[in-house]
Amino acid sequence: MILRDPVHGLIAFEGMAERVIRSLLDTREVQRLRRVRQLGLASLAFPGAEHTRFSHAIGTAHVMQALQHRIDACSDELPTDQRLDDEARAEGLAAALLHDLGHGPFSHLFEEVLPHAKHHEQWTQEILLDPSTEVHQALESFSAGMAERVTGLLSGNYRLGYLSQSVSGTLDVDRADYLLRDSHMTGVRYGLYDLDWLLQALTFACVNGRWVLAVEGRKGLPPAESFFLGRHFMHQQVYHHKATRAAEALVRAIFMRVSELISDGTAPDPLLPAFRAAALGESLSLDEYLRMDDAELLTCLSAWERGGDPTLAELSKRLRCRQLPKTVPLPDHRRDLWDEALARAKDIVASGGLRPDLTVWLDIAEDVPYSEPTDGSTDGMWVTLRHQPLQRLGDASFLLGELRNKRIEHPRLIFPVEFRDEVVAAMHCVLD
Repeated sequence: MILRDPVHGLIAFEGMAERVIRSLLDTREVQRLRRVRQLGLASLAFPGAEHTRFSHAIGTAHVMQALQHRIDACSDELPTDQRLDDEARAEGLAAALLHDLGHGPFSHLFEEVLPHAKHHEQWTQEILLDPSTEVHQALESFSAGMAERVTGLLSGNYRLGYLSQSVSGTLDVDRADYLLRDSHMTGVRYGLYDLDWLLQALTFACVNGRWVLAVEGRKGLPPAESFFLGRHFMHQQVYHHKATRAAEALVRAIFMRVSELISDGTAPDPLLPAFRAAALGESLSLDEYLRMDDAELLTCLSAWERGGDPTLAELSKRLRCRQLPKTVPLPDHRRDLWDEALARAKDIVASGGLRPDLTVWLDIAEDVPYSEPTDGSTDGMWVTLRHQPLQRLGDASFLLGELRNKRIEHPRLIFPVEFRDEVVAAMHCVLD
């Protein structure tokens, strides 16, 4: 199987890898990812950001295959029982391809906003383990018990710990693909790093009796630093872009209003079962959840814009027509002023006849550029340096040592654009 990819060029899966990937790609659960955009509402700020979780899934599987080739090249360092075998190869590829299977529409927004909504990781596990899903049947047809083993690999419970960490860890194949893909599709250069050299610089180290992937020598530090700095810059410039955050606040208001109408017994039409279940605290079936994708939600927004509830109609119209709220940055070092600024903005909007609880938000975009365990665990990244003891990446790298476990916050006020002059004037009074 050969695929053309805008990020990695030609992607080839052959032999066992082709059998695994092809059987999974044909399932309806994986095909659903074609209808879920990778970056949610980011296309409102970056017109090219229309790529889907489907293309990211294929790219992640490609990076996993490249990583497995590197693991094979340095497997002489490993005990026999820690080396990759055909079963682990197949399950690693499957886990990489399927890691985002449970994502809902508009990226993480659905699970963040609606009460009682499960996280996408939980949905991914349910999809893999439910005998009625096509992806479960495909995994079991390849190898009995494979669905459960892949689920364990994704959740960190696998016989080869380093393989599990490579799917979801400090430096994993998921991030390795999406940084390059998101940079390419948004037209920015912040997330670019040298993937080939980073993979070539990986080796194995034994930490407290556990085998982990590590960065080999000084040659591996620059690409590793570039990886984490790139992720940080992408959060600053793309993932936390003010227009994207404003659009997310608008969607949050829409979801809140829909929940109110459901609770009042005046649910809007059409209504996906997931909204009713989340609003009322009811359980949602897997089949109902899998019905949800970006297209279904956009169809609802179109109907709600012409519906009978004026509040929901106005919010839906503003999102569909990109009439986004205004944002004003707040000083990150003056937390004592944030609540006062929020209260002032709410008073202004309320006096103008709008509901402040649906239109005014204190948005705090957070990022930890480089996270490293401090509890003595073997998790995280390690570095092997000639003639020196094994070190954590944050100790070997001056840059990452400075960023280690530091939380960076970018607070901003979000409010309706028609109140811009009044709110900005009030903010000058608060901040002076």
